[in-house]
Amino acid sequence: MKFVDIRFLLSVHKLAQLPPATLPEIAFAGRSNVGKSSLINTLVGRKSMVKVSGRPGKTQGLNFFEIPEKVYLVDLPGYGFAKVARGMQDNWQALITAYLETRSTLCCVVVIMDIRHGAKVQDTQLISWLKQRNIPCLPVYTKADKLSGNKKQKHASALDAGHSLNSNQRIIFSAKNSFGKEELETALASFAEIG
Repeated sequence: MKFVDIRFLLSVHKLAQLPPATLPEIAFAGRSNVGKSSLINTLVGRKSMVKVSGRPGKTQGLNFFEIPEKVYLVDLPGYGFAKVARGMQDNWQALITAYLETRSTLCCVVVIMDIRHGAKVQDTQLISWLKQRNIPCLPVYTKADKLSGNKKQKHASALDAGHSLNSNQRIIFSAKNSFGKEELETALASFAEIG
């Protein structure tokens, strides 16, 4: 399935603002500046559907995008490094946790990591937390264009080991050259059970 004909729906800052749970939802999570916005833009074939920012902490709510009558894509605030007040970070955390734990239509959380960096504790914790709650997750290693073939595989293997993953449980991706885009589309359509 192609994730096209998408529109911005709303930005949610408290659970009461969530749209009706009528469509499958795919959430995108990752540390600040791992290429989350670029990945979503590449997936939906739009250059600036999701605003790309060099400033960590730009996304401050749960941003819902809708492919009418098919699926919601939910852009979660990045974690780590965000130059915002601690209280605001705590509020995000509470909102994200409540959303992930209670949303009945959530069918997958895409956990995005920069392939160039080793396994980070926050990513490992998130993946473990999702597994403990039986929330399906799909790790995606971004910025693959920044590494040569051998280095790409070496770094991916190190991340797999760090997060206790098999290579068939994750996707290597590049927003720059769309490497891994078709594999990602197929995986997400399968999670959302859409054709």
